[in-house]
Amino acid sequence: MPEEKKPLKILLVDDDRFLLDMYLLKFKKGGCEVDVSPNSTNGLEKLRAGEVFDIVIVDIIMPGIDGIEFLKKVRDEKLATETVFVMLTNQTDSEEKAKSLGVCGYIIKASTIPSEVVEQVLQIYKDNKGV
Repeated sequence: MPEEKKPLKILLVDDDRFLLDMYLLKFKKGGCEVDVSPNSTNGLEKLRAGEVFDIVIVDIIMPGIDGIEFLKKVRDEKLATETVFVMLTNQTDSEEKAKSLGVCGYIIKASTIPSEVVEQVLQIYKDNKGV
């Protein structure tokens, strides 16, 4: 009997409730297991508690700790070292900074429809994990 493939576990970190709910549905429809965090502090708490995700998708512009600062903290604290991080944002000028912090993908929300976001995130994961 072939080994059953586990669904990818994704954490979405964004302060926009509408987008969180929409992407939650889109990724679940794509066969993924999805958790959401309405801000970076909550996302950090989940990672610090030892929750393991295959992919973390994070926005940049959020109140309190922004997405870049979130990534710095994740890297400084050596959290989620095997996780693929993807920025999903409308900030077109932060890609270089995000990539310097180990982001594997950078997607601009305004120019990508939700189904394309799901496809791109899954492709970024495959490309970085050799799947």
